Amino acid sequence: MTVLSSADRDDAEKVKRSFVDLPAMEISVAFPQATPASKFPPCTSDYYHFDDLLTPEEQAVRKKVREFMEKEVAPIMTEYWEKAEFPFHIIPKFGALGVAGGSIKGYGCPGLSITANAIATAEISRVDASCGTFNLVHTSLGMLTIALCGSEAQKQKYLPDLAQMKTVTCWALTEPDNGSDASALTTTATKVEGGWVLEGQKRWIGNSTFADLLVILARNTTTNQVNGFLVQKDAPGLTVTKIPNKIGLRIVQNGDILLQNVFVPDEERLPGVNSFQDTSKVLAVSRVMVAWQPIGISMGVYDMCHRYLKERKQFGAPLAAFQLNQQKLVKMLGNVQAMFMMGWRLCKLYETGQMTPGQASLGKAWISSKARETASLGRELLGGNGVVGDFLVAKAFGDLEPIYTYEGTYDINTLVTGREVTGIASFKPPASRGRSRL
Repeated sequence: MTVLSSADRDDAEKVKRSFVDLPAMEISVAFPQATPASKFPPCTSDYYHFDDLLTPEEQAVRKKVREFMEKEVAPIMTEYWEKAEFPFHIIPKFGALGVAGGSIKGYGCPGLSITANAIATAEISRVDASCGTFNLVHTSLGMLTIALCGSEAQKQKYLPDLAQMKTVTCWALTEPDNGSDASALTTTATKVEGGWVLEGQKRWIGNSTFADLLVILARNTTTNQVNGFLVQKDAPGLTVTKIPNKIGLRIVQNGDILLQNVFVPDEERLPGVNSFQDTSKVLAVSRVMVAWQPIGISMGVYDMCHRYLKERKQFGAPLAAFQLNQQKLVKMLGNVQAMFMMGWRLCKLYETGQMTPGQASLGKAWISSKARETASLGRELLGGNGVVGDFLVAKAFGDLEPIYTYEGTYDINTLVTGREVTGIASFKPPASRGRSRL
C-alpha cells in the first residue's frame, strides 16, 4: 500500500476540490443533442383543435399567459425547483398579467369566465406546476373566499391589492391530524371582547410562509361550527415555518402554521362562513381549477417529448422514428385530448349551474390519474434525461404527486362521486362493535 506524504495528500486534495467545486456544465454543452425546457417547445398538443371551442377572449387569455410563462418562467424554473425556493421577483409580473382573481368581478379583478380561468391555470401549469399552485391558492382559494364569503368592507379593503399581487394570500384548512377528514378540524376560535382568539395548527398550507393575509378556518367554541377569519402575517402568536424535503412542487412554499392566542378583530371574521358547508362554494370552483392543472402539465410533457424525440438520435435515426416511441407518444396525445374535453365540459356545466360535487370530484380524480400515466410515459421516452429537471418531464413527474393528493385524494374524490351515483356514503368505516364476535 502506498502511503502519501502530507504534501502529496494536500496536492491530491487540491486536485479533488478543483473538480468537486466546479459548477455544473450548461445543459446545452453537457448534452447538445436536444433543447432543454428553459427554451420551451411550441404547443403541439392541441391535436383536436380545442382552441376552436374557446371564445376570442378566452383565446386571448391563453395567448397572453402562454407567452408570459415561456418568456419569464421557463428560463428559471429548473433552478428554483432544484433550490426549493420561490422566485419572488416574478410576482409583480404575475400581477401585471391580469389573471389573479380569476372569475371574480369588480374590485380590480379580471372577471374571467370559468373557462378562461381554467385555460389560464392550464397554461401556467404547462410550463411550471408550482406557479400554477401559487396562483390557484392565491386566486381560487384565498381571494375567492373573500369574494364569496367576505363583507363588502373586506372585499374593498383586500381584493384590489390581491388582484395586482401587491399582496399575497393563502388558505388554511388542512391540519396535522385532519387531511381527508377536513371537516373534523380542531383549530378553535373563541369569542372575546372585540374579536376572537385562535388556537391550533395548520399544515401543508401553500404560500403561507410569505403570504401577507392568511384565510384561517377554525371551529367556533360556542356554536361548534366552522368559521373563517382573516389573519395578518405579523399577528402576535402566529408562527409559520416551511415544510422541507418535498419531492414535488418544490417551488411552492408549503408551511406549518402554529396559532397561539392569536387575536383577530371582529371586522376580520368572514361573515359568510358559518359552517363547513359554506366552504363548498369555494371548493367547487377550486376543484375545477385543480383539475386543469394536470391538463396543463400533461400538455407541457407532451410538447417536450414531441420535440425531444425528433431532436435526439440513436442508432442513426431520431427517436421519433421508432415504433415503440410513436406508440407511447400517441397514447400521451390521446390522454391530453380526453383530459381537455372532460375539463372543458366541467367548465360548461359550472357556467350553466349544472355541475355537481360528484362531477367535479370525478374530473379531478380521473384527470390527475391520466396525467400521472402521461408523465410516466414521458419519463420513459426521455430515458436518462427523464430523471433530470432540465427537460421538464422529471420535474412534472414529481409535481404531479402532490397534485394527485391535494384538493381531495384520488380515493376520496372517487368516494364523493360514488356517494352521488349510489346514494350511499362510504367515507367512514362501520362503527366497531362493543366486543368481538369471536
